[in-house]
Amino acid sequence: MINSLYIMNLSSLKRVYAQSDRDRINITSHVLRAPMDAADVYKHEIALKQVEVIFSGWGGPTLDEQFLQATPKLKAFFYAAGSLRTIVTEAAWERGIQFSSANSVNAIPVAEYTLSQILFALKQGWSMTRRVKEYQSFPPKPYREIAGAYGSTVGIISLSKVGKLVCERLKPFDVNVQVYDPYATDEQIRAAGATRATLAAIFAESDVVSLHAPLLEETKGMIHGDHFQSMKANASFINTARGEIIRQQDLVRVFGERRDLTAVLDVTDPEPPLRNDPLWKLDNVIVTPHIAGSEERECERMGALMVEEYLRYQAGVPLEHEVTRAQSHIQA
Repeated sequence: MINSLYIMNLSSLKRVYAQSDRDRINITSHVLRAPMDAADVYKHEIALKQVEVIFSGWGGPTLDEQFLQATPKLKAFFYAAGSLRTIVTEAAWERGIQFSSANSVNAIPVAEYTLSQILFALKQGWSMTRRVKEYQSFPPKPYREIAGAYGSTVGIISLSKVGKLVCERLKPFDVNVQVYDPYATDEQIRAAGATRATLAAIFAESDVVSLHAPLLEETKGMIHGDHFQSMKANASFINTARGEIIRQQDLVRVFGERRDLTAVLDVTDPEPPLRNDPLWKLDNVIVTPHIAGSEERECERMGALMVEEYLRYQAGVPLEHEVTRAQSHIQA
């Protein structure tokens, strides 16, 4: 049987790998010892020397030279979480280890959260909530600022896994979807039911702008004040990607000046914002505590996917969610 180990944040393990999935792993592999936290791995040299497959997730080990020397037989790494960029090193790629990630299913709840906020934003839901509280009654009609879904424009920044799922979920609605992604082909954008647009056009023309780009050196601070200032009257901005991709001080300035705009931020920089951050003073900026990704039962979907990937690996068939070296650098 294949020798395996669990190495990840122990407080997350049972949320990610349900008992039924751990039972499947126990039946189909030889689990060398009890699950380990990444900080404790080097206390168990014998198990590391024998391990061939690692099941991991949040808090997984960094596969650097030290770890690779300690795990000479390691052939495959199953990561029940999102991007592998922070834990896989060039040395691990050189070694030829196979990697599989649950990034594609972790994207599902993010897309669901985003869809809910896009549709709510097109109805000016947050703005109306603020106005009802202000009036302590219903504000006077007609509500001319409410675009609604029909014929509205939604701008998607990055056709990442989440971006693609959001586009897919928008297809039943009568909205025009525009995508900015310099890496996506015209065919990929058409398949998503969208049209290509520049980043400037996304902000200037969209009723809702939703950010799904990966955090890379070239995307840090990519979204700035000019983009926010160019937004249509009563438009909304949603960020479920990473806080560092936007210049948050620019958002605070522009949204402080333009109270017609609404921002929904599930990610910030830093996270959470400091207690005296001016972001807290803006009632047109909604901050949620990084809840878009997998939570509670949703986490089990990631572990189940990695068990399925392991069974494919065991059977010698291609992995369906393998992450290659090239993909790892742009994976959101």
